Amino acid sequence: MKKILFFLIVITSFLSCSLDDDSPTYTYEILPVDSYVVPASFTLGQTYEIKLKYQKPTSCHIYQGIYYEKNLNTRTIAVQTAVQNNQVCTMEIPPISEVSFNFMVTNTGSYIFKFYKGKDTAGEDIFEDVEIPVVP
Repeated sequence: MKKILFFLIVITSFLSCSLDDDSPTYTYEILPVDSYVVPASFTLGQTYEIKLKYQKPTSCHIYQGIYYEKNLNTRTIAVQTAVQNNQVCTMEIPPISEVSFNFMVTNTGSYIFKFYKGKDTAGEDIFEDVEIPVVP
C-alpha cells in the first residue's frame, strides 16, 4: 500500500509541473565604453569616481552593471547588459547612458585602465589603455 501511495504521489508531482516556462530568458552582452572620465593622478588611500558613457544598441538592452576585471594594477572595464529574448526591440538608438563606480587606490605605482572599445574586423577585442600614476 505504501508503494502504491508513493507511486501516486510521484506521478501527481510530475503531472502538476508545467513544461511551458513563461518566464523571460536573457542573454548577456558586454558593451563598449564610448567615453570615460578619470583623474590625471591618484593619491594612495583615496577613493575616486570613474564615469563611463555607453550606447545601448537596442531598446531591449538592460543595464546589468560594470564588467570589472582586476589583475595586479591593471583594470579591465566594460558595460554589462542583459537582452531579453523573444522580445520586440526597437532599433531606434536610445540616448547615451552614463554610469559610474568608485575606485579606491590601494597600491603605489601606476594603475592601467583598459576600457573595452568593441571588436575589430577580425573579431578581436579592442581596448583603450589609460595609465594613471599614484602620487604621494
